Amino acid sequence: MENREKWANTIFLILAGIFISSLVSCNLIFQKFFVYYIGTEDGWHYKFVQSVGILPYPITFLVTDLISEIYGRKKANLVVISGLVASVFMLFVVMIADLSVAASWSPVDDATFSKVFGLSGAAVFASMMAYLTAQFIDIRVFHFWKKLTNNKHLWLRNNGSTIFSQFIDTFCVLFLLCSLSVLEWNIFSTLLINGFLFKVFIAFIDTPFFYLFSHLLRKLFNLKLGEEIQD
Repeated sequence: MENREKWANTIFLILAGIFISSLVSCNLIFQKFFVYYIGTEDGWHYKFVQSVGILPYPITFLVTDLISEIYGRKKANLVVISGLVASVFMLFVVMIADLSVAASWSPVDDATFSKVFGLSGAAVFASMMAYLTAQFIDIRVFHFWKKLTNNKHLWLRNNGSTIFSQFIDTFCVLFLLCSLSVLEWNIFSTLLINGFLFKVFIAFIDTPFFYLFSHLLRKLFNLKLGEEIQD
């Protein structure tokens, strides 16, 4: 029993660490945008435009789904709050670093550092509000489907909660960024469609991993399907 509790705490901390590092990295790198063309060079093609901050973000939803499945809603909500605190602390550290004057021999000067890491307060506010809304919705919807299906159909609660909450997140953050004049309204629909399609694509890809990891954790902790580790 003691060994099981030790492993449960260790794995929870690892999952929480992955969640927080993914979230913090999103806010650090979001100012770089990339363009990717899908299709043939001479024929039909689709122009995919998005911030690189979107790359690690879907991982946060996979982690909260795993924690919700194995540890329950309270632990998942705790990780979400911890992610918010970590992000605010990161912003404070970046702000102090940005205000510090670079030495004459510093490989990175003040202007370059400020351009890369000088995060917009409005952008961060939009990101955090969208993050909180989407993550809490994801956890609530996950447990709604879990209860409705009597703990069956893992793919439904994994994808159903993630896809819905990812749309809310994408819409909220872009709406706030455009409303606060961080981004132009003329790219709102493009970024919304691209961001949502990318997150849906990742949600389907991570489904086998959700099945695999949840199965391994249930086996490790001797849990039945739908059963959670009790505090």
